[in-house]
Amino acid sequence: MKKRVAALLLGLAVASLAACGGQKAETKAESQVETEAGSKKAAETEKATEAAKAEGEAVKIKIGATPSPHAEILEAAKDALKEKGVEIEIVTYNDYVQPNLATDQGQIDANYFQHLPYLEDFNKENNTHVVSVGKIHYEPFGIYAGKSKDLKAIQDGAKIAVPNDTTNEARALLLLEANGIIKLKDGA
Repeated sequence: MKKRVAALLLGLAVASLAACGGQKAETKAESQVETEAGSKKAAETEKATEAAKAEGEAVKIKIGATPSPHAEILEAAKDALKEKGVEIEIVTYNDYVQPNLATDQGQIDANYFQHLPYLEDFNKENNTHVVSVGKIHYEPFGIYAGKSKDLKAIQDGAKIAVPNDTTNEARALLLLEANGIIKLKDGA
């Protein structure tokens, strides 16, 4: 039940921040889609939240997030959620592995940091069962010239670091190709 409440409240937090932030969140490839039973669970979550509030109890949720921007977004949502009877505890992680493991093992109620392809790949590779509960923004990628003064100065044969997870590595390779640094084989 607590995880369903976390899902609803996380959605409320992101929606309230998007509404008052003046900028739209990017949704190129959306993250964290829907729970197994979708609207039924959302209805149960709302009932649980209302029941807790009716009893004068705050709903408490422990959420794992990367420091920036996800923990910052949650921190900004704390007051708005508290007004609705929800207290969140934010646990920060400096990698993308630990929040999913902690969620799967029940150490935290939810996490907020990843796109859906990463979550699906993580579950498959690690035999975990973390489910997506809502959509979030998609973090942009950047290219940095490193030892070169600009991207055009990168020489053939230079070493370029890319993420070591399948989903983000693909994004990085496509970005490198779009900037003329590499050429991928058709269909890659």
